[in-house]
Amino acid sequence: MTSTTMTTASVARGESADAAVIAVLERLYQAWAAGDADGIASLYTDDATVCLPGVFHEGPDQVRAFFTAGFAGRLKGTRGVDEVGSVRFADPDVAIVVSQGGILMPGETSVPAERLVRATYVLTRGDGNWLIASYHNCPLQGR
Repeated sequence: MTSTTMTTASVARGESADAAVIAVLERLYQAWAAGDADGIASLYTDDATVCLPGVFHEGPDQVRAFFTAGFAGRLKGTRGVDEVGSVRFADPDVAIVVSQGGILMPGETSVPAERLVRATYVLTRGDGNWLIASYHNCPLQGR
């Protein structure tokens, strides 16, 4: 995986709901590349949850703190990459995105197989804006 641009067949067909959801994830990875923890946190709902191996965060303040510390330390100079596998809608205001991706360390052009993850995003739409309500990832190994 060498691209931070997210694509799906439905976006290529111009389906705007899918494109609007994926645009949120694109903004997430643009903020990551810029080391912008505030920009990342702004994409999460007030009651969002983030569950990663060994990590659980609730709300944008905890997401912000995680990325602020990360960008000052082990995530400095990294980029998140993701390739959307599917976007489906539980209802018109709830989207579920399944993707595969990982973290590119400085100088890397692809994510090593042992660091690839499968991720699930749940996004909700309120006031016309899509935000991330939940994010979970786990190692891709053992597919």
